[in-house]
Amino acid sequence: MVFPRRISDFKPIFTNLAQTSHYQVIFGGLSTPLRSQLLIRGIDSRFIGETVGLLCDSAVLPGSSFATADIVGNYTGVAEKFAHTRTFTQIDLSFYVDNQYRTLKFFEHWMEFMSSGSNASPVMDGYHYRMQYPSEYKTNTTKIIKFDRDYNAELEYTFYGLFPLTLNSTSVTYGNSEILKATASFSFERYICGRTSSLDIFKGFDLNKIGLNLNTGSKPATDKKLVPVSAGAWGSNGVGAYDGNKYNSLAEAMNSNAVVNISQWNSAASSSAQPK
Repeated sequence: MVFPRRISDFKPIFTNLAQTSHYQVIFGGLSTPLRSQLLIRGIDSRFIGETVGLLCDSAVLPGSSFATADIVGNYTGVAEKFAHTRTFTQIDLSFYVDNQYRTLKFFEHWMEFMSSGSNASPVMDGYHYRMQYPSEYKTNTTKIIKFDRDYNAELEYTFYGLFPLTLNSTSVTYGNSEILKATASFSFERYICGRTSSLDIFKGFDLNKIGLNLNTGSKPATDKKLVPVSAGAWGSNGVGAYDGNKYNSLAEAMNSNAVVNISQWNSAASSSAQPK
């Protein structure tokens, strides 16, 4: 049954929607031989780890699907479908090209390295291509992080087995000058949605978890929070409140098997939070 509702009931939902223009691309995990190949061409680690990601004009959050098999005969007249393989589609990223053309060089020489297994000079007659081992040109720590301008939440994707599959042709023309862009397509084996750092795993915030009890591994109740009593509560003499119980420190709360959300504690420690 449908009941009439007021516009004010929907306003909090539609005024808190994510926007497309806040994201960050981070390339990482390139092998030492590949980094050496790029370095002698002016592509240093800082450009790879910071600059080229900032120059990413357009990115996509990855998608996936399941390959299925049809099963007939388990039930009379019923055809069933079962998933047997998870498949991932390639992603396209567009980049601004800097006036030193390092963006284009980054992808050109990454792809050149992939096919340089013959170790011959490409200017020689009869030059042939031989592929490097996948472990030499694939990266397992490239990330796309989606967030919004208030930084209250984020969604992190980590790609495994990623490498540039295609560098699209780049048009240049006489006439009104525009910013030069380069678009590359990337293939990858799989991705992980959520944080994957060892610190996030320790705190229980990995893989989009909302936080775990560091002592028992249990999921916290939504109505229980551990926060300092005041802005100066963090420290050896601080007093915390957890579901009506008070603790002299974070360590004491953890030793009592209290459900601890470290992020909430640290953020509340820098504000005038009151016990909840």
